[in-house]
Amino acid sequence: MTNKTIDLICQRRSIRSYKSTPLTSEQINEIIQAAQSAPSSNFLQCATIIRITDSEKRSELAHYSGDQSYIVQAPEFWVFCADFNRHFQIDATIPLEKAEQLLVGCIDTTLMAQNAVIAAQSLGLGTVYIGGLRNNIAKVTELLALPKYVLPLFGLCIGYPDQNPDIKPRLPKQLVFFENHYQPINHQLLAQYDSQMRDYYGHREINQKTNGWSDKIAETISKGQRDFVLNYLHKQGWITK
Repeated sequence: MTNKTIDLICQRRSIRSYKSTPLTSEQINEIIQAAQSAPSSNFLQCATIIRITDSEKRSELAHYSGDQSYIVQAPEFWVFCADFNRHFQIDATIPLEKAEQLLVGCIDTTLMAQNAVIAAQSLGLGTVYIGGLRNNIAKVTELLALPKYVLPLFGLCIGYPDQNPDIKPRLPKQLVFFENHYQPINHQLLAQYDSQMRDYYGHREINQKTNGWSDKIAETISKGQRDFVLNYLHKQGWITK
């Protein structure tokens, strides 16, 4: 048995085409309030959202992200940043170079973003995350004047959907939910899921594919390595110790 909240969450899908209708100030405030209501490790509140209203910056960010046109088209585009610079301004003696700060910042920011996504969906809006910002993370940092200890993790398009894509099937629960200890892959279940994904990819309206899920994993991970990120993180003050 489900409820309206669970139904809402399970109906989420990425939207890449938007109507021109703008969001109201009330809608934006409601989404921000929901985002800020997310849990925060030790209540550090180490996340910041930058709303991009400058059309030239939107265009540049779209280009930096792999020319994803919906960044320009969407009524709203927000950049979610892990942010310990706020804490640095409060006390410059705080040790912020440890890996733990990076983890905490990423977790806090992601929890905040997902709250924003669900809130937007509850208002009849659609969203899509833009991890492609990290393709040119140093240029994004310069464009948005991000100081030390601020990390642009991803963008988020928000607006009224102008498409209704099918929901992408997820892995079977038995492959992601274990009890008491980690378990090896059930290859029979994985094969069934691959078959389901091939059917999904073959029948969706755009970007049709013939592959399943597991046979593209190596390619997907390899093409998203972004080997320059570690040096960038060090320059921004992250994980130097």
